[in-house]
Amino acid sequence: MNPSAHIEAVYAQVCRRNAGETEFHQAVGEVLHTLAPALQAHPEYVDALIPERLCEPERQLIFRVPWVDDAGRVQVNRGIRVEFSSALGPYKGGLRFHPSVNLGIVKFLGFEQIFKNALTGLAIGGGKGGSDFDPKGRSDHEVMRFCQAFMTELYRHLGEHTDVPAGDIGVGGREIGYLFGQYKRITNRFEAGVLTGKGVTWGGSQARTEATGYGAVYFAQEMLATRGQGLDGRKAVVSGSGNVAVYAIEKVHALGGSVVACSDSSGYLVDADGIDLELLKTVKEVRRARLSAYAEAKPTARFSDRGSVFDVPCDIALPCATQNELGGQEAGVLVKNGVLAVAEGANMPCTPEAIEVFREAGVLFGPGKAANAGGVATSALEMQQNASRDVWTFEQTETRLAAVMRDVHDQCRTTAEMYGGTPDDYVLGANIAGFLRVAEAMTAQGVV
Repeated sequence: MNPSAHIEAVYAQVCRRNAGETEFHQAVGEVLHTLAPALQAHPEYVDALIPERLCEPERQLIFRVPWVDDAGRVQVNRGIRVEFSSALGPYKGGLRFHPSVNLGIVKFLGFEQIFKNALTGLAIGGGKGGSDFDPKGRSDHEVMRFCQAFMTELYRHLGEHTDVPAGDIGVGGREIGYLFGQYKRITNRFEAGVLTGKGVTWGGSQARTEATGYGAVYFAQEMLATRGQGLDGRKAVVSGSGNVAVYAIEKVHALGGSVVACSDSSGYLVDADGIDLELLKTVKEVRRARLSAYAEAKPTARFSDRGSVFDVPCDIALPCATQNELGGQEAGVLVKNGVLAVAEGANMPCTPEAIEVFREAGVLFGPGKAANAGGVATSALEMQQNASRDVWTFEQTETRLAAVMRDVHDQCRTTAEMYGGTPDDYVLGANIAGFLRVAEAMTAQGVV
């Protein structure tokens, strides 16, 4: 069977076995349909059914999470953990607490995580998890009780050499603290390396909070440098206003650019003077308010609940909110307004149609599995510090982060040149570079 026919057969099988899981189909299709050159060069991977094996998780866990709210009412949520691939190391990937969480979304995230983690060059496999629990509007006590109930089941599947979760949407330092506390209580072990994103006073890493946003900006900077350009004096827009978005804004400003717009689920904010980061943090992290509160506090800003943040003219776009938020229409507007580069801070925020629009227009495009690898890379650095009982400074960690992101960028570019003759095709480069590293390990370890 030729590589292209093999890929189509594998993709058809994935869609049949995982009916209705559209995000998972999208993620798998995006990777598989770039692998033909790699499979042509390595027919042994076809013979060993590496693509089929990669698309089937090693383990999928679904469990009930009962807990009691502040009114004394019993609540029931669903917990999920998909342990996708341990070829390169323990399963590594975040936990997402959001009403939209279902098995298909967790599998799409876990599949992406395999390649993202491989690109970092660090010893971590791929996994993902979460729950349809919504922490918004819940008291600290309710969040604590939910996290304790969630970990009461999940703990038996975790371990610093087995599966190491981190945070994602809806899971920040507060939730990681409650989860770790319950793990420690049940196991009677202070196993610091079992969760990452911990507080810096009890095993966490400096720069972990900033890492995903910083990393996406570093990747954008590396892409621009290939064309003799940089961030200095450039205007950027960032979707989202959570952790990734906030620190992407911070790093753009530090490198001489100006972020003029960001968004949340209620709409988007434009501030021609550049987003005031301290005010944004106060609104979103302290007051936990909508972005309209920013506009009320700053006369130069305006808030809109119509249209898209990507309608705002910019040189750099950093989608940092959620999957499939930037479609073909939004991509067309960005191209019309002269965007130079797009780097995904979120997981799969651009639809296939959007990516095609950017490709045809010659816009530099950094896919999430490469551009937002900074978060998981710094999680792996946190694991290193935990294993050695060491503590690094912010500067040490950020230096390592910047080096990892440069290496990820260079791997993507070199691989795209080698297998496609198109060094600017970061999608091709990221997919093939990640695939080859995992495939080599899987082949060496036998049929397991």
